[in-house]
Amino acid sequence: MVEFKTGSALEAMREAGRVVARALAAVREAADVGVSLRELDEAARAVLAEAGARSPFLGYQPRFAPTPFPAVICTSVNDAVVHGVPTDHRLRDGDLVSVDCGAELDGWTGDAATSFTVGTPRPADLALISATQKALEAGIAAAVVGNRMGDISHAIDTVARSARCGMPAHFGGHGIGRRMHEDPPVPNRGRPGRGFPLRPGLALAIEPMFMAGGGDDYRVDPDGWTLRTADGSRAAHVEHTVAVTEDGPRVLTLP
Repeated sequence: MVEFKTGSALEAMREAGRVVARALAAVREAADVGVSLRELDEAARAVLAEAGARSPFLGYQPRFAPTPFPAVICTSVNDAVVHGVPTDHRLRDGDLVSVDCGAELDGWTGDAATSFTVGTPRPADLALISATQKALEAGIAAAVVGNRMGDISHAIDTVARSARCGMPAHFGGHGIGRRMHEDPPVPNRGRPGRGFPLRPGLALAIEPMFMAGGGDDYRVDPDGWTLRTADGSRAAHVEHTVAVTEDGPRVLTLP
């Protein structure tokens, strides 16, 4: 069932979104050559604890996962697309890092992701991140009253095709509110004018995931969580929680 949020609910989600934004900023500030992924998770945990927020990631176990997720952020490095588990692995010069974070505050949830490079960036990585960010912006711009879900999906896919990037099949965004994952799903591919109608109060997590190799195939690590590009190419992932309103799309996870 799809829940359309009231103005007060969206304000509460905005507060959760601010916590997510602060956590991602703290992770990005902490990220450097030699820093472990577990240390990045600790930086995010500190922000959530200070805000009195709960992590919807920690202990989460969907049907496909063999074990509950052990951290408050996903850390996906280089060829990892999404769902990377923070470990003692230390970042190296030139790594491309994608970080996904959520926060639940006063019963409402925010979810966002960012991608960045550590140390000396590769031009191709910067172009990949830029393309993924453009796709997110295009998806957000399409999240207006009167459009349908397919308009968001098509906007993202158009950027992916222009950049000759692949996207992992069957993965995309989702509704969000009282829980991190709610209806309706937000595919990263679709036909304009088709799908669920966008109405005021609809809250969505829009999240393009681009793979530089151009294919859609992926493999899953033995941890049962980390998705990697099948061809070993690099990947980027960005996300915002967005509300559809009469005044246009409202991004709830901005700083």
